[in-house]
Amino acid sequence: MVIALFRHGVTEENKRKAYLGWNDSPLLAESRKMSPLKRYESYFSSDLQRCLSTSNLFFPHQKPIIIEAFREMNFGEWEGQTYEDLKENERYRQWLSDPLSVFPPKGESFHEFTRRVQAGWNKMIHIILSQTLKSGAVITHGGVIRYLLTRYAPEEKDFWSFQAQHDQGFELIFTREALKGDRRCTSLLEVPLMANEHG
Repeated sequence: MVIALFRHGVTEENKRKAYLGWNDSPLLAESRKMSPLKRYESYFSSDLQRCLSTSNLFFPHQKPIIIEAFREMNFGEWEGQTYEDLKENERYRQWLSDPLSVFPPKGESFHEFTRRVQAGWNKMIHIILSQTLKSGAVITHGGVIRYLLTRYAPEEKDFWSFQAQHDQGFELIFTREALKGDRRCTSLLEVPLMANEHG
């Protein structure tokens, strides 16, 4: 059984390296020309517009099941700001040093974020198993993908060891028993996105 994870396309805020969590930002034109080569039996997406727009570009004519729990971390008062904007902020410096204990003002803690994403994953897997599907694709955010790789990749690594680029996805390949038992996948493949000349 295959679960594919795709990050949304590059946005204006991504381009300027701003924190983009629950706020939204339009996709850049370059993102509108990329797509995966494969198709899947079912599609799931964060409810944020940058993911829904990407889903429509990647998998036109497919209506994804929206899972709000697959949103990016909420960066609170730091939304839309960059490292340069925040580098003199004491709490921001503490967060960079200890992101598991410190969290953005009016934002989410790492524990709240991972618990929420896990609940979204559990909901999705219930749908996939109950419909006896063999594949699904998720269009979501960098932090969500990194957490899910931390939790389900064959080799155990920490959150910061994984990269979630805009120009590639991942396929996690599970046995049905592993998926039902909430265990790690048996293999992990990178899925490059291809430029669509007509896109």
